[in-house]
Amino acid sequence: MESKAYFINLPVSPKKARFYLPAIKKLKPIDSLDYLFYERTDAAGILYKAIKSAINNARQLLKVEDNLLNFKLLTVEQGQKLKRFRPGSRGNAKPINRRMSHIKIILEAKNVEKKKLEVKKPAFVKTSVGKAKK
Repeated sequence: MESKAYFINLPVSPKKARFYLPAIKKLKPIDSLDYLFYERTDAAGILYKAIKSAINNARQLLKVEDNLLNFKLLTVEQGQKLKRFRPGSRGNAKPINRRMSHIKIILEAKNVEKKKLEVKKPAFVKTSVGKAKK
């Protein structure tokens, strides 16, 4: 059982966001939130919000506790670039690339038993006439 979350065009460069991946992948998602909460960079704040959203999605979709979730996939990919130019010396244009990133998170729930829904059938069913059938 797994839950997917994909966040696109986040305003942080992929290189800065990938810095946290080796440390986070070893932890459970709920523990990685504690780790990222006390980091000071903007990339940590964006990753914190993305992982928190993925955990909430998994909680709603899979109906499991937070501590049963594990990372199956956590990647940061290159997104769009905003290309701008600033005037440079001797009439040259100096490029500015504002990079964005896509974050893909797949959470899986291990050791979860599926509950079978048991539907109790009534002993008799009344019809519109009022007679009982067995």
